[in-house]
Parts: sequence; C-alpha cells; structure tokens
Amino acid sequence: MIRVRHNDYGPLRPPEAGSWQPRLRVSVVIPAYDCQDAVERTAAALAAQTYPAELVEVVVADDGSPVPISPPRSLPGARVVRVSEGWGRGAARQTGQLAATGDVIHWLDADMILDPGHLEAHMRWHHLIDHAVVIGDTRFVDAPGEPGVQSEYTRKTLESTRMLKDAGSNAYLLHTGASSSVRTSLLRTAGGVDPSLNMAEDTELGYRLAQAGAVFIPDPEARGYHVGPSTVMLREKEVHRHNWSYLGDLIPDLRWLRNHPRRRWLRPYVLVNVAATTYEQTRATVDSALAGTLTDAAVTIAGPWDKLTGERRANLDDPLLDLRLLHNLYAHEPRVTFGEPQPAPFALHLPAGWTLGADTLAHLVKLAEDDRLGLVCVALEERADGITAARLERTAAFARAGFFPGAPDDLVDEMFGSIWTSAAEYGFTTAEQAEPLTGDPAKWRALAGRRLKEIEELRTRVERLTAEVERLSAAEPAEERHGPLSSLIRHLRSAG
Repeated sequence: MIRVRHNDYGPLRPPEAGSWQPRLRVSVVIPAYDCQDAVERTAAALAAQTYPAELVEVVVADDGSPVPISPPRSLPGARVVRVSEGWGRGAARQTGQLAATGDVIHWLDADMILDPGHLEAHMRWHHLIDHAVVIGDTRFVDAPGEPGVQSEYTRKTLESTRMLKDAGSNAYLLHTGASSSVRTSLLRTAGGVDPSLNMAEDTELGYRLAQAGAVFIPDPEARGYHVGPSTVMLREKEVHRHNWSYLGDLIPDLRWLRNHPRRRWLRPYVLVNVAATTYEQTRATVDSALAGTLTDAAVTIAGPWDKLTGERRANLDDPLLDLRLLHNLYAHEPRVTFGEPQPAPFALHLPAGWTLGADTLAHLVKLAEDDRLGLVCVALEERADGITAARLERTAAFARAGFFPGAPDDLVDEMFGSIWTSAAEYGFTTAEQAEPLTGDPAKWRALAGRRLKEIEELRTRVERLTAEVERLSAAEPAEERHGPLSSLIRHLRSAG
C-alpha cells in the first residue's frame, strides 16, 4: 500500500473505469426527510451504476418523516431505517451507517442524481488504500439534465490547493455529506457521526477522520448533480452564524474561532501528557504547562489512579501518598485529567521534572505548523544510557503511520517530516532551575494595550505639531530657514 505524504495523493494510480475487478461492498446511506419523490429519483440513478449491483447496498435513513418513506421502487433491495433517537442530519447519518453492512460507507444526499460511473469512481480509490475519504464532484442544477456548477467555495479551494494535494491538514474542510465515501472501519474508528449535530455534521466528521489519518481525495469523475441550491448558497451568513457557535468547541484547528485569550474549549488544541512521579516534580511540570501563553492546552497525568481507594490508611506513610497529593491538587482543575487523554491535534509528551517556558508550547506548535511536521523531538538531557526527550506529536501523523508496518517515528518522518531541536532553544528547564510562576498574563496584555494606546496618541500629537510647524515654516523668511525653527521641524519629522 502506497504511503501518501501529507495529502498529496498524486502517487496513487487508480484504474480506468471498466478495467478492474471490484471486490469491496459499498453501502449507500441516504438521509431523508419527507422527500419520497427525491429519493425515487436518486434511487433510479443508483440503479444505473456501473459498479456491480451485487456489491451495492442502499440504506435510506428516514429522519421522522410525517408520512414514512417507502423503499424506492427502482431498487427493490433498498432498506429504509427510521431514526429512533434524536433528529436531524447527524442522527440520520449515524442511524444509516450503523445499519449498513458494506466495507465502505457512501454518503449521498436525497436530492442527488449521479452519473453512471459515480460509485465506481469512488470505489477504485478504496481498493488502493484503506484510509481514503473520497469527495465527489457535486454540481448544482435547477433542474435535472442541466450541466450545473460547483459551489464557489469548492471551486476556489480545489484551484488553490492543486485538487487538495497541497491542502495539508486543512483538506477535511471540503468534506461534505452530499457525496463522499469512507471505509467503514475508518469511520467507526473515528467515532461515527455526531448524532447531536443537525448542521455542519459533515465538517466535524471530516475533522475527526483527518485526526484518524485519512487522505482526502476529490475525484472529478465522480460526478453528481444536486437539484436545487444548498442552504449555504441561499443563506450563507445565517448558516455560518449558526455553525460557528459550536464548531469552535469541536474543531480545535479552526483557530480563528478561538480568538478569546482565556476561554477553555471542549477539545484542546494541545494535550500535554505527563507521567506522575513525585508530587513536587510532577507539579512543577504540570503547572508550567498550564501557565503558558498558549492557553488552549490541557494536561493528562498518567498514573495508577485506580489504586487510590478509600480504605483506612496512614495518611503520612501511605505508599501512594504522592499520587494522592497530585489527585488532591488537580481534582478541580478543569484543564487536567487523570489517565484519560482528550482528543487534540497535538500531543506533547513531557517527562515529569522538566518545565516549559511561557512561550515554549506556542513556539513548538508554530514550528510544527509552519513546516507541517508530524514530530518535533526536543533533546532535554543526554546520559550514558540515552537521551531524555520531549516529543510534540501530530495526532493525524501517528494515526496515519498506524496503517503501515514499521517503526512509527520512521513512518511519520517519511509522510510528514520530523526534526530534533534543543531544550535551550525552546525554553525547557528543570524544575530546580525554573523561574517561579508569578504574575498575571492578562495584566501584562492590558498594560501592553495601554502602552499601544499611548503610543498612538503621541504619534497623533507629533503629526499635529509637525503640520503646525510646517505651516509656520512656509511663512519663515528664506534667510532664517536654517535656524532653530528648521531644526525643530527636522526633529519632529524624525520623531514621527
């Protein structure tokens, strides 16, 4: 199986239509609500596909239609499953995929009409690699039979990223439920569809598929026609207003939705993993991670927490005393969890007893993002028995490496790149050498804001005085233009 670097799927060579032997079963999942006629029309196009009919399963997920949707007449084997918990697109997609039995799940909107080769175009990629997410070429039409147009966002994204080959970690943003497909195993590893979302569920799922190691492939031969404009086309600002209210919590990569300096989000951007040792050493490490300028971070402390039972014990002579003290210290800190890692795009593995500088985490992540690296290793200390290191790992990179045999670090280096750097360069120190964690970052931000305002006021004043001096200079006799007034003008200009 070919290893794809970042999202550059160019080295993959899918077979030409009709020139290969399919073997994977595909389940086409169609969420539907009160649209029997549209389902019939979509089903008729599915009945005409070139992909072998015996390898195609169709599941219509009826999202509580007032008149229950019936199995389409043109596909006698199609099944209809009714959403029993929740409502909306997320609940319907999840209900449909859980009922599906195919090797691949192919999402399809109920108002789509497919070219005959649509399914085959999708499925040829899934026969090449088991971590592809294939995105169909959806064209919007007012009526069946028209040539249609791509959405402006899709067109610009494909043009600017060389058909997503240069999209890097942002390729998932083009994932849409109108026509996309994914291996069932990868979908379920990623956690399936969030049934609580009735809008933007496809974007949120795309993000989790990316974290699970997916490669996103748009295929222009997987042509389909969406009858009628999308909701985004009709009410773009309202859609964004609705979706952005919660996508900031769910997708840490959308940094522009997380511009509040002190908020805590549901899913952190960076997770710092620390293995518990002594109370003092572990505390120094955890506290430094919580005090950095990158506030969108959480900490997981690994340890045998299940051993902390409530039986009678000698408080000061308890063999698990340090572990208990750490649990006491952080039990009510919402950014710290005990042994249960939270999902995050980046994970920093940091030995207890080593501390981060104020900007350490921010600078490490910037290095990884700027160079799209999958791994940044920091040499903390070198001894005769080896090197003690901190490791910033990109979650998606190590998930991708898991699809292949071999050493994960070598695979990540091949597909994403890696680098070694020094502790001193990025502000790592030992707990004994670390500066006390004092002061309030918010206070210093406020002070910087006041100083910027004062600078702006002084600049305005200098400009006003300069204009006044130049006005007076224009009236100054020529023989006096090299006197004190001219010196003042030069001084004010240099100050401005």
